[in-house]
Amino acid sequence: MDAETPAAMPSPAPVALGVTAPAAASAAAAPGVTAAAAASATTAGPGDEASATPAADAPHGWTRICRVGDLLVERGAAALVDGSQIALFRTYDGRIYATDQIDPFSGAAVLSRGIVGDRAGVPTVASPMYKQVFDLRTGLCLDTQGKEPLSVRVHPVAVTDGVVFVKLAPAADAAGAGKDPR
Repeated sequence: MDAETPAAMPSPAPVALGVTAPAAASAAAAPGVTAAAAASATTAGPGDEASATPAADAPHGWTRICRVGDLLVERGAAALVDGSQIALFRTYDGRIYATDQIDPFSGAAVLSRGIVGDRAGVPTVASPMYKQVFDLRTGLCLDTQGKEPLSVRVHPVAVTDGVVFVKLAPAADAAGAGKDPR
């Protein structure tokens, strides 16, 4: 059984997933997520787009996205959760992070295609548009490239029995997230 960890993962090609978000570091992040919920997770292959639907047996507010093994290390994947595009990232240490898919600087849905890395141990993703770098844990922009600082919204992620669940964070969680930069 995988431990719950913060989750976010960028990939060059979006992978259709249920729903994911940055996970809490404890099993309390998604109380009541059962093996039955994990067994009913659905996934799609690279390049496919899919929308996630809440599982009937998932805890209220959490959406089943995919199995942990469906997420490639140091790559991103895109998912549609309750009409919101999110990006999932799996880092080398096995942690999974979820952010909004929309780059707050360009307004383009591209963050899952960003470059995953780290800065002094802080997991990051660099937007493929203008190269701003975001902390996957907090959504803060670490390198604004000379522009006004904006953040990307991060979402809680939980892993239970190898299945990734995401809970959408309130829109007010990131200053400028989803804001039209033009």
